[in-house]
Amino acid sequence: MANVSVYNIEGKEVGTLELSDAVFGVEVNDHLVHMAVVSQLANKRQGTQKAKTRAEVRGGGRKPWKQKGTGHARQGSTRSPQWTGGGVVFAPTPRDYSFKLNKKERRLALKSVLTAKVAENKFIVVDEIKFDEIKTKKFQAMLDNLKVSKALVVLNENDKNVVMSAKNIPAVQTALTNTINVYDILKYNTVIVTKAAVATIEEVYA
Repeated sequence: MANVSVYNIEGKEVGTLELSDAVFGVEVNDHLVHMAVVSQLANKRQGTQKAKTRAEVRGGGRKPWKQKGTGHARQGSTRSPQWTGGGVVFAPTPRDYSFKLNKKERRLALKSVLTAKVAENKFIVVDEIKFDEIKTKKFQAMLDNLKVSKALVVLNENDKNVVMSAKNIPAVQTALTNTINVYDILKYNTVIVTKAAVATIEEVYA
């Protein structure tokens, strides 16, 4: 089992925590991690792009000139793709880009990226994050104390003061234990997690 240091919001080490190998010590599966990221990005696509084919463009019902004897190339419609105002060849139509990963695959992908962050020493455990007011300066001071600039901060419960304090910091995102995902964990250099959140993650994903 991996042991990590536990810090307070002043950046001082206040103890250690033993992480479960069932979540933070699995064999990293790069293929599943890649598939999880592709799936998440694909599922976000609206798929509403649309262009008209030659069958959908208005006009062009009459043959522009006779087949032979004009010196022009033969043409059947002024709405063919080579004409200005014509339809688009293989025009995009609305479609659903999403695809589904199995539950076991999603869980293993998440555990893989968490394991990788622990191995890279990019997983910081904080005893608790509590503010008595909404103050961006206090949240930034905590990041400075922990020597972190770009981070995903995982909370066990939705604390309005903490979430709103982090909202105006561009390189920081807050998340709850039930909303963490592979893409966000990879996107941010460091993952900051409260002790309570670690316990919940281990309970859910072990």
